[in-house]
Amino acid sequence: MSHLLIQASTPLCLLQDAGRFGVRHLGVTQGGAADWLSMAWANWLLGNSPDAAVIEITLGGLTLVAKADCTLALAGADLAATIDGQPLKPWRSFVLKQGQTLVFTRPLSGARAYLAAPAGFVAPQVLGSCATVAREQLGGPDGFGRGLVAGDELTYAGHAGQLRELPCELQPVFSANPALDVVMGAQMGAFSGQSTFDAFNSAWTLDTRADRMGIRLLGPALVYQGAPMISEGIPLGAIQVPPDGQPIVLLNDRQTIGGYPRLGALTPLALARLAQCLPGEGVHMRPTTQEAAQRQHVVFMRRFVA
Repeated sequence: MSHLLIQASTPLCLLQDAGRFGVRHLGVTQGGAADWLSMAWANWLLGNSPDAAVIEITLGGLTLVAKADCTLALAGADLAATIDGQPLKPWRSFVLKQGQTLVFTRPLSGARAYLAAPAGFVAPQVLGSCATVAREQLGGPDGFGRGLVAGDELTYAGHAGQLRELPCELQPVFSANPALDVVMGAQMGAFSGQSTFDAFNSAWTLDTRADRMGIRLLGPALVYQGAPMISEGIPLGAIQVPPDGQPIVLLNDRQTIGGYPRLGALTPLALARLAQCLPGEGVHMRPTTQEAAQRQHVVFMRRFVA
């Protein structure tokens, strides 16, 4: 029996999980939740695995109707969600009763909300994941990369436990001008000294040219002085610098190889924070080491170990 009926949607409302791994040698990108941290918390609220399938809702525009009583969880952005007109704040699990309507309208704080269901939403597994990557026609409710559309019916296989709320001290704050930690590396030493200074001492603005492949940062032009490059593998969060000197942070649906020089890469937690920024917002880049980033990541992930 179907639990949720999609009444209205946009191309930015997608089924996501942690993404695909071990397939980049085939030219297949990772995909997966852009804000993996909020996805993990949404699943935690229901006792799920952190990578269980969720709905990623970007900027709002999603309306769902319960065909049966459902226990769900919401984390990430505040997209002015309501249940039959009554406000619903994120970072909690809740009951959506049969016939009730859940609506996401517009961003109040952050850009992407994550809706979880017990044990995760059921969807076809393609190369080990249901993550939606439209460009590669993989994942989603049909297995061919389609976003959610009106008329889709979603089910889940798990059973709900007690309702939970994430303590306030653990809830991420989507404040203005966040500092994004960057692990320096790749071609970092081949940029001019002024460019290295500017990269970490300037305000950067998120361009409107942004999607799940990458986000362009607008600011001082960075000058690469090294030799021409041969294309190489591109990790999640890589900061490529094309000839115009404006960095591009590569996200989950990025290409698998690229030939532009790289300043470094955002840490996983910095990537999650960037995923909640809207075009026109400001950010700062802050240098860190791989060891510090790994320690930070391990500390966070320990919260999900039983």
